Amino acid sequence: SHSLAMSPPGPPDGGWGWVVVFGAFVSIGFAYAFPKGLAIFFKEIQDFFGTSYSEIAWVSSIMLATTYGAGPISSILVNRYGSRPVVMFGGLLCGIGMVSAAFCTSILQLYICVGFITGFGLALNLQPSVIIIGKYFLKRRPIANGLAMAGSPVMLCTLAPLNQFLFDNFGWRGSFLILGAILLNCCVAGALFRPIGVATASIKTQAIEEGKATLKEEVTKDAMEMSSPKNVPTETETEEEGGKDCCEKINQYLDFSLFKHRGFLIYLIGNVLMFLGFFAPIVFLAPYAKHIGIDEYSAAFLLSILAIVDMIARPTTGIIANSKWVRPRIQYFFSFSIAFNGTCHLLCPLASGYTGLVVYSVFFGLAFGMVCAMLFETLMDLVGAARFTSAVGLVTIAECCTILLGPPIGGTLIDTFGDYKYMFIKCGAVMVLAGTFLFIMNYYNYRMLAKEEKERKANEEDPKSVRTENEGRNNWNKDTAKDGPELEPLREEQEGLKKEVNGT
Repeated sequence: SHSLAMSPPGPPDGGWGWVVVFGAFVSIGFAYAFPKGLAIFFKEIQDFFGTSYSEIAWVSSIMLATTYGAGPISSILVNRYGSRPVVMFGGLLCGIGMVSAAFCTSILQLYICVGFITGFGLALNLQPSVIIIGKYFLKRRPIANGLAMAGSPVMLCTLAPLNQFLFDNFGWRGSFLILGAILLNCCVAGALFRPIGVATASIKTQAIEEGKATLKEEVTKDAMEMSSPKNVPTETETEEEGGKDCCEKINQYLDFSLFKHRGFLIYLIGNVLMFLGFFAPIVFLAPYAKHIGIDEYSAAFLLSILAIVDMIARPTTGIIANSKWVRPRIQYFFSFSIAFNGTCHLLCPLASGYTGLVVYSVFFGLAFGMVCAMLFETLMDLVGAARFTSAVGLVTIAECCTILLGPPIGGTLIDTFGDYKYMFIKCGAVMVLAGTFLFIMNYYNYRMLAKEEKERKANEEDPKSVRTENEGRNNWNKDTAKDGPELEPLREEQEGLKKEVNGT
């Protein structure tokens, strides 16, 4: 197990890392801002096809849900081929999807082209970008995450007015063609994701990976038996080997043992709840403004205001989250920002005129930026960088259901009551609930981790007792949080080594 300690060089925390952050900025920007920016064409496409609000809202819903639901596929591809080719392929798919959408003759075809093809392309943009930041940064990770996530508001800020301009000049079909061409820039962003470490390092890691695979064999078999009851012994030896091989492969790329991880489960439940009310207000902000009788450009400008505030909020949140006071308690900060978000939506129906909506946009942008900047940072904080790839995949597939349902439920509420008020109240209530849940559960989690830490200290003095692997994992996370960013790489290496030994 000594060879395992010779892991590839630690994250450089700078240098080419900033170029990677720029690439991630572009591709994350498209992945998040694009489905929202499309909301500008909705009223027109709705008149063109003669459909209802909720039917049109499904376009951005399917798109967002595909972007999230394809998370595990994306994670597996990244684990298999690395970030660069995945993002470049994703950019290509986005372009193809939007160009073909320009020739659609029915709403169903729009669902397929815009929803599924472009959505899948965006999924291949989002995950690798988030994952590669964790590979390039450690000490400054919250800042890097905040900067990369700022791509989404910058893009939204430019896309909303640009889409309105394109629509006025080229109609929605022409706009879709041009947007398809613009999305091909994701390929360029992907090309910047240089795999970390030189060729020799990658060969070395390959050898390490093989070593890990053999170590993990026993663990994976047990885990897979637990997760799939179908694993009955097959007739022939070769078939059995194939089955075992396949299961191992899946588990090597997606770590299902995360479902036993307390912090991960808390994060998962809180986020699934939160996403029920996360995107609907943005999708319906411009239509709401038009509904009150505000002209199109001013309505599109509301999205820009939101985005400008959001733009400033994200890196600022990153810097605050990286400070020595907040970083150990980052989960509390996260739950507060979700609850703050919900409060904004609850107060939105009080805003009657344009000024009211501008104020709402400012606060919403701030709240939205805070949540987004810490979305992945909090997950990395809970599960550690090593298991992060799998965690992102599993979280996004769980979120995809609620993201899919969010806007259409909002659309249905609008169609039913003929008023936007109830949609905002529903979103606000859900988000306040999610924030409260996360706060209480994370308080409990921090307490439990401290208790386990104490037990472990006692156990180390008493050599007879054996530590379980899971406890070790939780304590590993706790240690990294406690010792602060400086000792993290070293500590992770030690603990990783310990874990490997425990795993045998």
